[in-house]
Amino acid sequence: MPARTKVPGGSATRSGTVPNDLYGLPLTTSQAAATAYNRGVRAVLTIQQGAVNALAESIVHDPTFALGHAALALLGHEQNARVNIASRMAAARRHAARSTDRERSHVHAVLNHIAGDHSALIEHLRQYPRDALLLTTAVPTIAFAGVTTVPEEAWAIVERCAPAYGSDWWFAGLLAFIRQEQGRFDEAYEIACRSMSEEPGAGHSVHARTHVHYETGDHSAGLIWLDDWIGSTGPGSIQLAHFSWHAALHELATCDLDAVRRRWNDQLSPPGVFGSRALVDSASLLWRWALTPGASGVPGAAAVLETVSADEIDRPATGFMAMHSAIALCAAGDADRLRGLHRWCLRSTDRTVADVAAPLAACLLLLTQRQQAAAADGLGRLSGRVWRLGGSDAQREIVEDTRIAALLASGRCLEAQRLLDDRIDRRPSPRDERWREQAAG
Repeated sequence: MPARTKVPGGSATRSGTVPNDLYGLPLTTSQAAATAYNRGVRAVLTIQQGAVNALAESIVHDPTFALGHAALALLGHEQNARVNIASRMAAARRHAARSTDRERSHVHAVLNHIAGDHSALIEHLRQYPRDALLLTTAVPTIAFAGVTTVPEEAWAIVERCAPAYGSDWWFAGLLAFIRQEQGRFDEAYEIACRSMSEEPGAGHSVHARTHVHYETGDHSAGLIWLDDWIGSTGPGSIQLAHFSWHAALHELATCDLDAVRRRWNDQLSPPGVFGSRALVDSASLLWRWALTPGASGVPGAAAVLETVSADEIDRPATGFMAMHSAIALCAAGDADRLRGLHRWCLRSTDRTVADVAAPLAACLLLLTQRQQAAAADGLGRLSGRVWRLGGSDAQREIVEDTRIAALLASGRCLEAQRLLDDRIDRRPSPRDERWREQAAG
């Protein structure tokens, strides 16, 4: 039997050396299991394919590896990976006893996070900021829902961990994303580009740069760059549809509706995109497309809804998903199901779902009944609360798009002009200019 070597906290490995994770933290397992685990975590951090298979391989090498089990449970919970979450949680809990203090804290944080209590994860990161898997879990990004929908709280988590990472390329992607959320676009762009020069597949950095191009109205250059990345490094990303959605936003912004149709057919239509990704990216694109001046022949959203489970649509887990369910049902013209979603949101114990998603669903229901003026009024009352739904400014912008379209449809052109003037001052686009011309009539 191989020698067992003591490591901090009283645990041991089965080899003569203690393996570490990607950021130098000891792992209580074999070298083979650690290698597979690190490969899986790297895939998670870069938002690339292969994470689940690599993590599963780690517990094949060492069935007692607590962090391998915990990571699989986490991906099952956060990304709908096909794993038995309850079994992986039980195994992680059982085997954590033989691990280091840090690993026990890690497992405790994961199990509580899955149960809906994020406090242990936040406290864990105060003690172990270089636990990158849990840091990426804590921050709302393209890959994880995060532990808060309050931007400033997420920013604080990243800022507290910054000294532990220095110029690390992966952490730079998280930092770049929050910098663009803060409106510090030049800084976000520089950080993201520096990160990608070291790791072209750095998904968070790619995402941050994508938002910078969009939020600064740099649509032509942003689309050229993003299309090149989608065609080269992008195919390995588990979030390729989301990057395609971003490319389509550039095309909508420039009113290149033929390009949007090609993008839809090639990259965003079902069954190529399905499930929650189709709800968030594909259905929302159809709605924005339909609202765009000059749009015609927009595909129906019913085919998208067919790829999504009934629970995700009718009983969404978060306000963010409720927003997208309501938009998809409105785009499909399914008033009965939208009415049911509204009732479900009203009964939710999640205050964001009840206080923001429910009235949003009510406004969209009014649109299906051609009550545009009433819908515009309701959306106006919601405008100061939409941020609570989570996601990015680019994603939540769909609510303002809908309000503008409802104002124009109800003849309230001056109100629409005021909203459009603010947007054009901040970020000019041909789409908003055409809407502005329509409002000026």
